[in-house]
Amino acid sequence: MISEKMIPLVENNSVIRVMFEEGKRLAAIYGAENVYDFSLGNPNVPAPEEVKQSILEILEEEDPVIVHGYMSNAGYEDVREVIAQDLNQRFGTAFGDRNILMTVGAASGLNVILKTILNPGDEVVVFAPYFVEYGNYVTNYDGRLVVISPNTVDFQPNLQELEEKLTQNTKAVIINTPNNPSGVIYSEETLKHLSRILEEKSKAWGNPIVLISDEPYRELAYDGAVVPYVTKYYDNTVVCYSYSKSLSLPGERIGYLVIPDEMKDSREVFTAAAIANRVLGSVNAPSLMQRVIKRCIEKGASVNLKAYDKNRNRLYEGLKACGFSCIRPQGAFYLFVKSPEEDEKAFCDRASRHHLLLVPGSSFACPGYVRIAYCVSYEQIERAMPAFQALAEEYGIRPEK
Repeated sequence: MISEKMIPLVENNSVIRVMFEEGKRLAAIYGAENVYDFSLGNPNVPAPEEVKQSILEILEEEDPVIVHGYMSNAGYEDVREVIAQDLNQRFGTAFGDRNILMTVGAASGLNVILKTILNPGDEVVVFAPYFVEYGNYVTNYDGRLVVISPNTVDFQPNLQELEEKLTQNTKAVIINTPNNPSGVIYSEETLKHLSRILEEKSKAWGNPIVLISDEPYRELAYDGAVVPYVTKYYDNTVVCYSYSKSLSLPGERIGYLVIPDEMKDSREVFTAAAIANRVLGSVNAPSLMQRVIKRCIEKGASVNLKAYDKNRNRLYEGLKACGFSCIRPQGAFYLFVKSPEEDEKAFCDRASRHHLLLVPGSSFACPGYVRIAYCVSYEQIERAMPAFQALAEEYGIRPEK
């Protein structure tokens, strides 16, 4: 009954979601307080108070016909203008409402821009480790995913391999910084080098390569780290953004695309993307949440970075004290930990016996590692440390001296 395209998706259902369901099963047996679910990037930090205030104010003050009605497929002009001016103030850009297209989160935004630019057989390049759904999104539009091997030294993109794998069929390159799952921020040097490569290849082949920057974790950067704004380095850039992480609104599905004036045929691309927004079934981003985002920006709502940083430090230091090996994440809310055995899926299975739910790195095209999401309560991290210690002892690993 189901389509041939859906069969492999059903067979390869997201490991992350499977682990999430396993967590619910174990919690029902052993009690939620005795299960340590680090599988899903579902923020435990509450949404800022400004979100609630904005919703109440909108329902009391604004015209219900506007709040709950249709608008341009690209979204409310005043909302898009406020977002544009906020970006301009923070990053020195020159956007207007003409450059912002409201979407149903970053995932929808990625689908919108891929539908807008891809022809069957076009290649889309990703850097491992990468978010597993990228492959599904590309397949939705009959594109072909090209994976660049992981650089496990510092998890910056492997640009030498990129040069080797770019072809005349390359239509887009997707980057994700701060990165899920590594927590690494791509440096300005990396982005400049990447931009030079794409400019040279685009010029040589006469086909512009689109750089798609997936940025749901932009505001989650620690220790004063700076996340460079990619449109300043490469003209043919599209930014996909979501408020799921920055405002703890993953279930509300609200975000936007940035399509800069500098992009080749930017007006045509923007118009096509707005139509893609409609024909993919979204029609437009949720109207109430668009109004909420406008007010939240005006009120200065921001992510509770201190809570995530506290979790990051406790988990990182705790795992290092157990003897596990991992790089200190600069952003997002994930630790990417080296598995003490080659088969990281077996390691995840053994961890689950201690009620620790981790995601294998092969889900991100980077086997030998596991992802631990620390967007959980601080108390869960504290309760989980004895389980991590017991797991380390099973493998006979000790902290480095």
